[in-house]
Amino acid sequence: MSEAQGRGRAPRVVVAGAGSIGCFVGGLLARSGQDVTLLLRPKTEAEITQNGLTLTDFADLDVALSPDRFAMSTDPACLAAADIVLVTVKSGATEEMAAQIAAHAPEEAVVVSLQNGVENAGLLRKMLPGWDVRAGMVPFNVVWVGGGRFHRGTSGDIILEKGRGHVGRHLSVPDLHVHEHGDIAAVQWGKLLINLNNALNALSGLPLRTQIGDRGWRRLMAAQMEEALAVLGAAEVAYQNPVAKVPMKAVPRILRLPTWAFRLVAKTMLSIDPTARSSMWEDLQKGRRTEIDELQGKVVILARQASVAAPINAGIAGLIGEAEARGEGAPNLSVQDVQERLRAQNTPADSQV
Repeated sequence: MSEAQGRGRAPRVVVAGAGSIGCFVGGLLARSGQDVTLLLRPKTEAEITQNGLTLTDFADLDVALSPDRFAMSTDPACLAAADIVLVTVKSGATEEMAAQIAAHAPEEAVVVSLQNGVENAGLLRKMLPGWDVRAGMVPFNVVWVGGGRFHRGTSGDIILEKGRGHVGRHLSVPDLHVHEHGDIAAVQWGKLLINLNNALNALSGLPLRTQIGDRGWRRLMAAQMEEALAVLGAAEVAYQNPVAKVPMKAVPRILRLPTWAFRLVAKTMLSIDPTARSSMWEDLQKGRRTEIDELQGKVVILARQASVAAPINAGIAGLIGEAEARGEGAPNLSVQDVQERLRAQNTPADSQV
């Protein structure tokens, strides 16, 4: 971090690409008195200027912040003041944001990737040689409700790659707990396995709790995850469960439990708001490109490299691609619809259904 920060000044945080996750994280940091700047799009700035920033969640969090509690800018030159840069853009915008960081931020700033996928931190390192770049994992989802309100729908603590200084400690504030970990790659692959359900939720159009409460969807989730686990095993990629102590290999068995038994087990692992949906559902609804290439797409590429098959993940990726191309929002498919589409592609939707 900067020399001034080393002398005792609290580090200044710039949230680079403040959307759903960025506004939520940045808002909680600002509420705790942190020096926070949100680098955002003009439309987002106008919305927050007019309405303020409201943060809510599944556990009855309800925080209203006036815009004078933090800084906002649409100009990447604001990065010049950063001691910590939190990168929260979608994966497809990582390269552009890295270029802006290189052009404006001080080289001693710590750059933290709070993005989905497993390759964004590597791309940041490639474009920012010599910088202190840390990978991170955000386990919860945030939905941009509108009117300056951002709602966290699921539980979990942020995990950062361990490094010099006390970045994790500084970013850990009430209602936002941050831990550091020595094997962040394994944590990220574990998160990717869990995030494979993002696509199923987007295809269903259902709230997450409703979708996961349906045993048919859970069986499809289990089949998809088992296929991905086999791919990671063939490729000798390490992974670990980032949200619970249950081994990832046991999760498909848990998903296939009868609903009454699943609920008993699941409530000890994860809290889900009744209205929560995946970020991929939100992307489809808003006509944006999804991050399917960073999730199922990565499994398919890894399978090809390891000379194994991943037809379920490839089939699900194809269905999301079709929904993106139509631009009509979530297709609201039933699990039977998805299974029939996969069978038509000669894809075994789930041998245990």
